Amino acid sequence: MALISKKKTTYPISSTLRKYLIKYDRETKLPVQYTDLMRYDNTIPLRDRNDKDSLWESVFYPQSDMQQIHNDLKEIYAMLKSGGDLSVMQHLYVDRIDSCVYGNTLPFRVRIVNRINDNFDYFYIKVADASRIYGLELEHLLSPNRISYYVDRNTLVEQHIVGVPGDQFIKQYLDDPNLNKTRLAKEFVKFNERCFIRLLGDMHSSNFVVNITPDFEDVDYRIRAIDFDQQSYEGRKSIYLPQYFKENNPLIEIGLNCMTVETVRQYQKEERSLIARRYKVSRAEIADLLRAMSSDKISPIENVRKLGKDLAKHYSDPDFEQCETMGDLVKRSLDKVIENKQVYQFPV
Repeated sequence: MALISKKKTTYPISSTLRKYLIKYDRETKLPVQYTDLMRYDNTIPLRDRNDKDSLWESVFYPQSDMQQIHNDLKEIYAMLKSGGDLSVMQHLYVDRIDSCVYGNTLPFRVRIVNRINDNFDYFYIKVADASRIYGLELEHLLSPNRISYYVDRNTLVEQHIVGVPGDQFIKQYLDDPNLNKTRLAKEFVKFNERCFIRLLGDMHSSNFVVNITPDFEDVDYRIRAIDFDQQSYEGRKSIYLPQYFKENNPLIEIGLNCMTVETVRQYQKEERSLIARRYKVSRAEIADLLRAMSSDKISPIENVRKLGKDLAKHYSDPDFEQCETMGDLVKRSLDKVIENKQVYQFPV
């Protein structure tokens, strides 16, 4: 069973990471900063549709500030969705601004509504934590998913990732007679592999969503990470394997009932092949990112050494123990994918 030992440290953006963000157009001038949103003067608890505490609070601003803040937030939404085309703002309004009282970086969630059809969307404003930014960028480059986000000084703005929260999916969908258990199990194996290769930790069911896509004969599933705070931080290998979180046990049980060891290995090889292909397509960009990450401190040195030892044993590769940073470990892990010599053994 995987457990996070304590709250993770927030790491500032280094000069090398900042250069990367500027080079690849992730750094831009934002009309509002995270600190501006901290100037609220009232809050109320936000209840979910079942009238339970959502652990978010809706925040309210002085009347003198509210209109400007709402206009600035609509401009940010236009940047995320249409490259800054402000014409999309005409029919939008800010319906609600919520603050998460339990998150590592106390994020704000902004709900944007189209007044013509009442369609709504969200985006987030957070403290710019270097770990999370590395996680977002690795997700963008190495997974099948694209991520829209921007950074300005110590503020991070990122898109909402659509899907059924993993814990809700487990409660509400696993007994559905239309559930394709084999496809779901296959996707969990692939998700497990993606997390392990790029060292994304803490992927229990509250930290990912499930996209359900109707196919012409059936349905397909895509599991997407939504929390990147634990990118390459913890020192234990099990933290980077979603299969070891007890919250994910119902998905593990489906896999054990639906798949053979040979099938699991096939799906692992497929995912590693896809990651290798993505790596080759974005080789220059990934090389720049890993250079920044390798020179950056985003985890205590004792975590680096512990994880390096675990990975050296797992891969039978002593080079992992020579790594001095988490960035070095991610680079060596990706090198193993390119070498195509090792497949992680899913427990049976």
